[in-house]
Amino acid sequence: MKKAKRFLLIPLLFFLCFALIACGKRNNQNVYQKVKESKHIIWGVRADTRLFGLTNVKTGKIEGFEIDLAHALTKQMLGKDATASFVTTTANTRIPLLKNENIDAVLATMTITPERAKQVDFSKPYFPAGSSLLVPDNSKIKNVKDLNGETVLAVKGTTAVDDVHKFAPKARVLQYDDYGQAMSALKANQGVALTTDNGLLAGIAQENPGYKLVGGVYNNAPYGIAVNKGQKDMVDHINKALDQLEKNGTYDRLIKKWFAGIPGFSLKGVLK
Repeated sequence: MKKAKRFLLIPLLFFLCFALIACGKRNNQNVYQKVKESKHIIWGVRADTRLFGLTNVKTGKIEGFEIDLAHALTKQMLGKDATASFVTTTANTRIPLLKNENIDAVLATMTITPERAKQVDFSKPYFPAGSSLLVPDNSKIKNVKDLNGETVLAVKGTTAVDDVHKFAPKARVLQYDDYGQAMSALKANQGVALTTDNGLLAGIAQENPGYKLVGGVYNNAPYGIAVNKGQKDMVDHINKALDQLEKNGTYDRLIKKWFAGIPGFSLKGVLK
């Protein structure tokens, strides 16, 4: 019986060794070389964020600034015949999908933070996001300091709550599960302003006439493109492509396409 068990263990050990070697090779794969050979990049994107990445219910396709930017980056990096495909991510899934190599890069309203930089590598910032305020058109609120003594609305799990208290320590913050609930609360006058990233507020303002952004950006939190740790080639080529898109006017064209005409949204701080 003992000999039989030994014979069964031998092939199992060989299998485990092979699997470990294969995983090691997979994790050490040069992502840029892979996409260069395939002329294809798989991007992790948002499909629920107006202006950045939102599913068009009529066509079933994801549309937005980040989708257009991903297409432009793909062709700039790999050539005119290169293609891009998209995998829908959320704040909770984007890093695991990247770590599991289900996607090559994340382009999904991802703020560059020291904590995240421990898990992934970031490109240079591609969108100067930061906390801002959304208010009714007739609001007396002009900037974040006006929130002292007032009630402001935010979404649970965002950095906006801490950001508000840094600049308006006497503000009262009501937190909601999502932006739909928070916006409904603003319409019901349960607070004087809704706060989160300026780009996200721009999308909410576009969908809700009678509301505008005010006060500019009171806390900088730029978005970056994330890739797996150790993929320096991929980061370098993404950064180079971003520089080229800025120089040839593609970046500014895409910004104007998606953000021009949003009440209170300043293009000056975004255009390159």
